[in-house]
Amino acid sequence: MCLWYTLLSSFYLMLLASKAYGSPAPRIRMPSSGLNSKPNNMAFLLSLRRRTVPSESSSRLNTSQRLFDPNPVKQEIKGLLLKYKDADKFLELKGSPSEIILPDRNATLLQSSGLDPSEESLLPPILVTSGIGKMPLTDVISGSLDLLYYGTLSVGTPPQDLTVDVDTGSADLWIPSDCSSCANKQFNKATSSSYFNNGTVFQVSYASTSKRLLILWKLNIDFLPSFLQGTGEVSAMLSTDVVSIQDLSIKHQSFGAVFSESADFDSFPNSGILGMAFSSIAASGQPTFMENLIIQKRLAAPIFSVYLTRGKETGSELCLGCIDHEKVTGDVYWIPVVSKSYWSISLDGVSVNSTAAPSSNVVAAIDTGTTLIYLPQDIASRFYDMIPGSKSAPEYGPEFYTYPCDTMFTASMSFGGENFAINGQDFNMGPVQSDSPDCVGGILSLGKDFPSNLAIIGDEFLKSWYTTFDYANGARIGFSPSINNSD
Repeated sequence: MCLWYTLLSSFYLMLLASKAYGSPAPRIRMPSSGLNSKPNNMAFLLSLRRRTVPSESSSRLNTSQRLFDPNPVKQEIKGLLLKYKDADKFLELKGSPSEIILPDRNATLLQSSGLDPSEESLLPPILVTSGIGKMPLTDVISGSLDLLYYGTLSVGTPPQDLTVDVDTGSADLWIPSDCSSCANKQFNKATSSSYFNNGTVFQVSYASTSKRLLILWKLNIDFLPSFLQGTGEVSAMLSTDVVSIQDLSIKHQSFGAVFSESADFDSFPNSGILGMAFSSIAASGQPTFMENLIIQKRLAAPIFSVYLTRGKETGSELCLGCIDHEKVTGDVYWIPVVSKSYWSISLDGVSVNSTAAPSSNVVAAIDTGTTLIYLPQDIASRFYDMIPGSKSAPEYGPEFYTYPCDTMFTASMSFGGENFAINGQDFNMGPVQSDSPDCVGGILSLGKDFPSNLAIIGDEFLKSWYTTFDYANGARIGFSPSINNSD
């Protein structure tokens, strides 16, 4: 009886948090045990595999697909070396930022519903009944790759609209301001009556492919010496101002006002980056925009969700405080976060069809700011060993593998004891040559410069799985089957 009460309460709370009263809320699924565990009577895994890898979008070569271009992938790998340079240290962080204090889990609502408040709720606490915001995202497409997704926020008084890459793998907000070397739209701090400059300068190194930013030095000076500047670098002033997404605003949000950047920063249309990881890894040491929304109780629930399109410039979305039921076709499956640094969960293993390669103590960072999937070297090697005819591709680099284009298979990743399929359209990065039988696979190997227990799960996976990031319930990530897979 208590279980049904809990599920009923969860269903009601999901309706409130998502504000999607016109469509049914996804059912709640909790992790089972074992890499090859079977789905229950809801036939969750079977139906998802059918939707995720239909016959016409499997790993088989699409004759209209463009040839593989290694350049953006190589740039991303270089950026990941910077972005995850301190991953071994960050992943040891287990606690959440001290500023975030969440209310008791739905105790008031449970009591008012006549339910036992001692029962653990499956959903986050409701903070306010109307606090949601939706940021439409634009997909930057290059060949067969969906490189990054960016949307618009406003900064200052009066508000100025700027575009940012939404990145769950970093925790700082950055936009250009008074930057003579910056090509994209900038924030004009001189016209904002609420702008404040705290006098701290940052020298920042980043990955040009998706504008990853990683603090290397923090200098209490008013200028950056020329000998510290160079390719792949920006300089920023730590500042505060009003930052808003739709009706959700923070009056004194910390961000980096970039005043100098190298030329390779200009190759993308977005102005800056919105870090959505935990502030325990923030270079500024300040709460993120999302954390401030929670601290100040501006959200319907302490969650945000991400929907990413496949090969479509418009339609992607960041949903703050909500779940958009129109973007999903099935249940929410929750997996606990193991480190409140990156949004990181345990990777049980990988599989090809019914053959599995288990992993041990591997932590997967769920990263909307990364394009592909990266696994520890030994796991990547075992994964491709399960695909007949696959081989390493040293002509591109030690991270790459190829496989026969006409091979039919289902690649999956296991979290919380359940398998989550990768759509073949996203896994297949294209043939190596126009007349070649070999295609390049979208799962790459992380070399010795990365922690041996780190996996990075990017947009290649997330396009098939609508993803919800929950700060409550000890912090967890929810995967729901995306409407992308019904195409």
